[in-house]
Amino acid sequence: MIHNYHENFIDALPEPLRVREEKKKLEAAGVKYILSCWIDLLGVPKTKPVPISDFELLCLGKGPQFAVHSISFVPELGPADSDQIPVPDLDSLIICPWDKTCAWMFADLWWNDRHYNLCPRSALKRIVQNVSEQGYEVFAGIEPEFIVMKWQDGKPVKAFDNDPNSGEGLRPRRQAFGYDVEFSIDSMGFLGELIDIIEELGWNLHDVVAEGAYSQFELDFHYTDILSMADRLVFLRVLLKEVAKRHGKFITFMPKPTIGDWRSGAHINTSMQAVENPGVNIFETESGGWSDLVFCAVGGLLRHGGALTGIACSTVNSYNGLVPKVGGFEGGTVTWAPTHMTYGYNNRSAMLRLPQSRFCIENRAADMCMNPYLSLGMTAAAMTEGVVNGYSPGDPLNQDLYEMSEEALVNSGAQRLPRNLLEAIEILRTDKLVRKVLGETMMDSYLRYKTDEWERYHQAITDWEVSEYLRLY
Repeated sequence: MIHNYHENFIDALPEPLRVREEKKKLEAAGVKYILSCWIDLLGVPKTKPVPISDFELLCLGKGPQFAVHSISFVPELGPADSDQIPVPDLDSLIICPWDKTCAWMFADLWWNDRHYNLCPRSALKRIVQNVSEQGYEVFAGIEPEFIVMKWQDGKPVKAFDNDPNSGEGLRPRRQAFGYDVEFSIDSMGFLGELIDIIEELGWNLHDVVAEGAYSQFELDFHYTDILSMADRLVFLRVLLKEVAKRHGKFITFMPKPTIGDWRSGAHINTSMQAVENPGVNIFETESGGWSDLVFCAVGGLLRHGGALTGIACSTVNSYNGLVPKVGGFEGGTVTWAPTHMTYGYNNRSAMLRLPQSRFCIENRAADMCMNPYLSLGMTAAAMTEGVVNGYSPGDPLNQDLYEMSEEALVNSGAQRLPRNLLEAIEILRTDKLVRKVLGETMMDSYLRYKTDEWERYHQAITDWEVSEYLRLY
């Protein structure tokens, strides 16, 4: 689906007949409240609930307005400036599964009759149109991973882990959590409700995976166009939290809560179609092999790999997971996380993997804290640049990068992924393509916020530092 990107505010408003029809359907379904949600710089949805009686006004752009610049890390406007107006997208209308008296729509922000230049969803729609004008459409599937937790004696602990915590009693060695049948069965009260809801939404859920960390899970559902997938991930993050609350639990998307945890990632799987030949994946040949175009797309992603990582791995904590091995790891020592900007066939130690089971590019350097609109926009722009310009990615690297010597890695041409948020920010700052994707104003705000995040982290004194240095020197 090519989503329309309108330059004119009036043209962006939903068609009145459809608005009336959707309102009738919602009223018949018992919906009483509407959540029209815009997306902030960090990918978090914001809203002002309105009664169903105001549905038509909301769709006309005459509903609640927002002083986005007062709360959302975007200080380019002040208290004397006009507010932002959300225009809902009726294609995203969903009745909330956790409370069917509420309906949810995603909205794009407008300011003074033009797209608000700090609206990530509008930025992605602009990129979708730009990619379409070059003859392509990008599709994506995301593999969301998360850890289910609960509060116990005022402390956050794993929800599906009944053995004593470290220091609180005997904690014998156990079967690794990953794929475990017993743990999967124990989790089915929570997971079963989640599976039923996702099936009801029509997302075509393939499976749920008990992942490597205790109480960690992954959901695998069908791919779609990149705007719909970004919407899905944001809605899923809210859905997971609401379902968990009903079971006395909560969800963390933090990539690496403890040293012993496996990283929670959100691998991005992308493919492309030609606008003139819809439904045909250009990464697959008629004979069922990889086409030449997939390597051009890989070349584009690698050319902008550091900047893309700065968006898709957006927190200080993200980089604690992009390492090869960890001592005291639950379930082993090897992380299975990417460490270098390179690609290979089914090579999970590389940033980009060409899987054996599907014709797409899997970017493994992404996690659940990302703003999916910015991440997928940058991904689509980089892939399209690579395809249009015929970029070469070099030779694939199919070896285990964890076991290669530093000399062998240098000779291979593989570049190390950013080791921390500061390195990622500095790479991001110099990438011209990401400036086109975000726009100058949003790029400036993102860099300011992330630089501040790094500085605040760098000023903190950690438990590790106290344990390492307090009595050593």
